[in-house]
Amino acid sequence: MPMTKKKNSEYRKKGKKHNKSEKQYVARGSRTEGGKSKGKHTANNARQRSQKNATAEVTCSGLTNDGKGIVQWKGKQLEVAHLMPGETAEVNISKKGRFFDTELKRVIKPSEDRANLSRSSYYEGVGCHIQHMNEHAQKRFKQKIIDELMKPFGKPEPIITMELPFYYRNKNVMTFGLNKKRQIICGLYAENTHQIIPMERSIIHDQKADEIIQTIKGMMKSFKMQPYNEDTGQGFLRHVLVRVGKKSGEIMVVLVAASPMFKGSNNFVKALRKEHPEITTILLNVNNRDTSMVLGKQEKVLFGKGTITDTLCGLKFDISAKSFYQINPVQTEKLYAKAIDMAELTGKETVVDAYCGIGTIGLIASKKAGKVIGVELNNDAVRDAIHNSKRNGVKNARFYQGDAGEFMVKMAARGEKADVVIMDPPRSGSDEAFLSSMVKLQPKRVVYVSCNPVTQARDLKYLEKNGYAVEGIQPVDMFPQTAHVEAVAKLVLKEEAGNR
Repeated sequence: MPMTKKKNSEYRKKGKKHNKSEKQYVARGSRTEGGKSKGKHTANNARQRSQKNATAEVTCSGLTNDGKGIVQWKGKQLEVAHLMPGETAEVNISKKGRFFDTELKRVIKPSEDRANLSRSSYYEGVGCHIQHMNEHAQKRFKQKIIDELMKPFGKPEPIITMELPFYYRNKNVMTFGLNKKRQIICGLYAENTHQIIPMERSIIHDQKADEIIQTIKGMMKSFKMQPYNEDTGQGFLRHVLVRVGKKSGEIMVVLVAASPMFKGSNNFVKALRKEHPEITTILLNVNNRDTSMVLGKQEKVLFGKGTITDTLCGLKFDISAKSFYQINPVQTEKLYAKAIDMAELTGKETVVDAYCGIGTIGLIASKKAGKVIGVELNNDAVRDAIHNSKRNGVKNARFYQGDAGEFMVKMAARGEKADVVIMDPPRSGSDEAFLSSMVKLQPKRVVYVSCNPVTQARDLKYLEKNGYAVEGIQPVDMFPQTAHVEAVAKLVLKEEAGNR
């Protein structure tokens, strides 16, 4: 399969856990297959099969890798969202087939590590599966995950955390629809469904972006704008995407519609800009396909230049609606600084930036490299990378459209060398075709940036078997309040490592 920066899959319709009230959100647990636990099985099997619903007092003994509490109940090991180790709680348990659903009803004995959240924070904690942990508990939780995954390769450095771990996202996406009372709602999909759960804001979203989306929702009735209905194919507005330049202050609003026919668009734009004069560009994106992707191919600028600009590590980047651009720019600067440090650039090296996207990390590396070669399968991203290179006056970087693995094989066949490969693949990691291609090129150092340490550990294992040694692992908390963590790893060709 061709390798590319598939992180535009961020635009896919992601089901995220959320409920309509604090009680429902706090209580929402998880579905667990009814397997036996390692503890003593004391329940009567026949009685257990007939019991559909129960309320039980349980004690949490540990956490899953996605931050759910682990409890024992009648010989079963169950998972309960928003429960912490050592806590005693009352939990609602229901059985559906061979699966058990759990809901946290109330915490009887809270942990010292439980965050002191206001009532409104629970409403705003959509997708924030570990927001109930304080910052120290979140740090320990993520460090433990990384330490366990990377144990075969050495001890990772202490995780780099965020000083202000709220409202950090520079991109918000909301889906629009109607509730049972035919009222317009917007929010995120419930987990593993296309059911929209209404929400007004999030503790990790940009606050101004959430305000703009709520303004659009309020304007729809007066402009006779109907939300799109997936079942009937009727209606107009599917999603609203807002991008914010955290340093520039520029704001992009993207109206994702099922049709290019937008009656009254000029008046709508004027009214929206009157409410929010800080908006610098507005676009209409047309997605008339039955697809899991949020954005369609057709796009029309309704106001402004169609892009926003932001600054990252001293360079300016133009960002379009479809651009992959890191969600948390504050932590991204820390992540990229560490990656460049691991590359050990002296100004002479040839660097290959695989999965280069719009060229962010490659252009940043160009300041310390001899030459940078960026490779990306997505043609739009390559165009953006070339534009960003010219915008910043970078003379020693070139960007190519194509499969990065095939590109490196051709480099090796021509006898060309790369001193460093920087790779930042999607959550699925790399595949053996890409990794084997890189091994043929034999760069002296590989810097592997990952948004999924599970697949990163798998790929590091392959590289260690094929001539590389892991010399450093640095986790970075790119997504506070969630269970996600990024890590950057440094690998060195073993013959080079032996000469150190």
